[in-house]
Amino acid sequence: MSTNADTKLPLNALGEPLKAAQQRIATDIIALADYERHAIHHVERAAWAHIESGADQGLTLAHNRAAFDALRLVPEPLADMGQAHTRTSLFGKEHLSPILLAPVAYQRLMHADGELATVRAAMAMQIGMTVSTLASYTLEEIAQAAHAAKAELGRSAPLYFQLYSQPERAASLALVRRAEAAGYEALVWTVDASIKRSRYPLPPGVDAANLRGSVQPRHTSDLMSEQILFGTALAAQAPTWDDLEWLRAQTRLPLIVKGILSTRAAKRAVDLGADAIVLSNHGGRVLDGVISPLEVLPAVRAVVPPHVPLIVDSGVRLGTDIVKAIALGATAVMVGRPQLHALATAGMLGVAHMLHLLRAELELAMAQTGCATPAQITAQLLMRDRI
Repeated sequence: MSTNADTKLPLNALGEPLKAAQQRIATDIIALADYERHAIHHVERAAWAHIESGADQGLTLAHNRAAFDALRLVPEPLADMGQAHTRTSLFGKEHLSPILLAPVAYQRLMHADGELATVRAAMAMQIGMTVSTLASYTLEEIAQAAHAAKAELGRSAPLYFQLYSQPERAASLALVRRAEAAGYEALVWTVDASIKRSRYPLPPGVDAANLRGSVQPRHTSDLMSEQILFGTALAAQAPTWDDLEWLRAQTRLPLIVKGILSTRAAKRAVDLGADAIVLSNHGGRVLDGVISPLEVLPAVRAVVPPHVPLIVDSGVRLGTDIVKAIALGATAVMVGRPQLHALATAGMLGVAHMLHLLRAELELAMAQTGCATPAQITAQLLMRDRI
């Protein structure tokens, strides 16, 4: 952890002592980008570099935004918006809007309340949340916080559990059973991030709470070894199509496969029992030079059955992004880094406000494009620039 040599206070990425989380929302925060601008003051330097970085040159990270920005919306005035709404159905349950919180690990890096604050905000704003295997509170603690918020506020939203496959299937199944017992409503199985670089050592007090007591293999490459990655335990434990078939047989919960970017993989996942697909490149954190989910979305929509939800993440920052994704065939979007920015800046209040801003932007974009419901958002609203 970076500290000031004189005061021993933790430093942020600007070389300044960390600021405490805001108790009120600053008046200049009017968009998600403003939360990113504020958050840098509240996050320790190494943690900030960890959450903001992309793989290698950061090309994928930048391209995710370029893909959204290359699409233009065609306004349609004079539409009747008297009965307009943003409601969306997933797995037979109505969501207030087509917005979900993506699974994001180790949220205590941003704020002491971590995922507990995020889930309370999600319940308050009626936005579904996906809890990471690598959460810094246990999945049971997060579910309990969600239930308490529901009882207090009289509001609720679905809670999903994101599963990283463990070295042994028995350990993966134990996580599934815990999620079922705690009342999680769907499993989000992430398949694109089991093999990735990680150079960030967690600071004291932050760990993978759900995996306490388990041995997690760590791989470092010996210069003189014949084996770098291939032939190692890390490569051997990467998820496979056999694991999808096995996992499908273990649970009745809706099974969402996250981290797919090809039509072939999407079609095969559905054929093997996936109930939904998250088109994602892991926010540009795993492999550089990768296509954006938005680019492959229309082709995937064309090859999977219409009833199969397609969820898009990686780069969503604006309400207009949501309209663009839905116009190309998405059912909903997931928001990742912005929840960390808001959490670091103002805790639960920040996350709730961030979600309010995003939904307000969505409603404004729908009103300007003449779409009274998400079902009315179609590709006719779009014109494309070259990226």
